[in-house]
Amino acid sequence: MSAQAILKEYLDYLEVERGRAVATRHVYAHYIERFFKAEKIQSIADITEGRIRDFRLGLARENLKKATQSQYVIALRSFLKYLVKRGYETVPPERVELLKVPARQVEIISHNELERLLDAPQTNTLLGLRDKAMLELFFSTGLRLSELCALDRFIDVKKGELTVRGKGDKVRLVFLSPAACTAISCYMDKRTDAETPLFVSILKGKIIGRITPRAVERMIARYGVRAGIVGKKLSPHTLRHCFATDLLGNGADIRSVQEMLGHASVATTQIYTHVTNKHLREVYKAFHGKRRNEDVQ
Repeated sequence: MSAQAILKEYLDYLEVERGRAVATRHVYAHYIERFFKAEKIQSIADITEGRIRDFRLGLARENLKKATQSQYVIALRSFLKYLVKRGYETVPPERVELLKVPARQVEIISHNELERLLDAPQTNTLLGLRDKAMLELFFSTGLRLSELCALDRFIDVKKGELTVRGKGDKVRLVFLSPAACTAISCYMDKRTDAETPLFVSILKGKIIGRITPRAVERMIARYGVRAGIVGKKLSPHTLRHCFATDLLGNGADIRSVQEMLGHASVATTQIYTHVTNKHLREVYKAFHGKRRNEDVQ
């Protein structure tokens, strides 16, 4: 059986037996097919440690980010694990070492900057009302970009909560702040169409379908400029960061925040504690022992 035929079996396995999203299937297919093409893999016997090493060297010389290179390696290891599980003779997955990727740094904006960003849309148009609703919903729920774009309009804002289907087809409950409920209601009251998506693309006043992730990214970057936030790269994930650090900074326990973010592991959520710990350290330096220091002076 050809390597391509076995790859299709593996991708079917990911989607059906492992319950991975179609988007995940496409990403893994891209990574592994690129390896096949670069190293001229025709059969499983062609997969050797040397060819894997050459492929990784090629990725490194392209100056790809280490996080991106790591995704290729993760996909290859997953494919090799499948081959071993199915009884094929191949490179043991543990022989393919993962890259040491630097800890992801979380860049957040200040409370004042956040408020300016949320207030940036002009709400006298449907477009402005839509953008306001998206920004408030991001901060209220910590939704991922893909999750927000996939929402349909049939939600009950009066309940103040929303069921979301996230990564790995996992369902979780998120909550709507009063500001988010108001913004969504104002936006929906202005909608006169019967389109299913909650957030739609609008061109010259006309609705042209579900909004795309790229359109949302451009929207947030544009409002960041309008809000006067300079020197920081704003993205939908910025608001997800703000959501998490706001909860942790106000005393929420990390397990609850993990559940609300939809993280499979608390280790992923742990990155936000570094930000809040830094904030606490700054507060400590500013206020602890202040009277004693004044007495010394």
